[in-house]
Amino acid sequence: MILCCGEALIDFLPRKTADGAVAYQPFAGGSVYNTAIALGRLGAPVALFTGLSTDFFGDMLREGLKASRVNLRFAKVWDRPSTLAFVKLTNGHARYSFFDDNSAGRMLVKRDLPQLPKSVQALHFGSISLIPEPGGATLEALLAREAKSRVISLDPNIRPGMIANRRAHMARLTRMAALADIVKLSDEDVAWMTGKDDARAAAKKLLKQGAKLVIVTRGAKGVEAFTARDHLVRPARNVKVVDTVGAGDTFTAGLLAALRSAKLLSKPKIAALDAGQLSAALDFAARAAAVTCSRPGADPPWAKELM
Repeated sequence: MILCCGEALIDFLPRKTADGAVAYQPFAGGSVYNTAIALGRLGAPVALFTGLSTDFFGDMLREGLKASRVNLRFAKVWDRPSTLAFVKLTNGHARYSFFDDNSAGRMLVKRDLPQLPKSVQALHFGSISLIPEPGGATLEALLAREAKSRVISLDPNIRPGMIANRRAHMARLTRMAALADIVKLSDEDVAWMTGKDDARAAAKKLLKQGAKLVIVTRGAKGVEAFTARDHLVRPARNVKVVDTVGAGDTFTAGLLAALRSAKLLSKPKIAALDAGQLSAALDFAARAAAVTCSRPGADPPWAKELM
């Protein structure tokens, strides 16, 4: 099983009404939620550790998770509000405004951390849930607790508008990345974290700090992957892009699902990945992400769509 750890929220996406007015329609989302949904649809056993509200938005989130075969045994359901995110699309690319005060996910503390069975092979962490307290510290504590015995995947998925203290957030990401086996970044993450558009330099630093596999997605420019031995470059899939909401999350899910299917989702095997194994996983992840880009909102593909 893969345990996704982090936010589940409601995305309000811009739509046009029948008379042409601008409106916002609610959709279940969040980076970690989207990754869990995509893993479930791709056939990987997956669960989600997060806080879910008892409000009607929380009902939406739970219904979406169950419909995509995501196990909720580790989620905490309680009487706090759901996180809301309003999305603005510019040339198909998403910008976000978040409302997260006192939310069900943000207010998780260390005593809420679950004890995990041996069946949990890997944990995936990411995005806005790593920023606010006390939830950010809670997730960091879970990663540190499990890093020695399970595969750790990390996607910072930077949202600058939510980061009030850049230095503190970078310090957290540095600590977590040093314990991670897989670090997935976008080119925008690289630019924010380093001040430069230099994927190779960023990956080299992360590998030196402890990561075993670093992936940098570059939108229409494709994807680069780095290990201690190899540097692979793969072009983007040719697809008509409707929007990119959830594309990076689907890519992460596709990568983890492919590694699991190939029986490579263990710490020693990720550290020893060869170019052929990595290439196959990247290609599957790119195919999955391309489907998400081809339709509106975060709507990852089911396994049968990729056959």
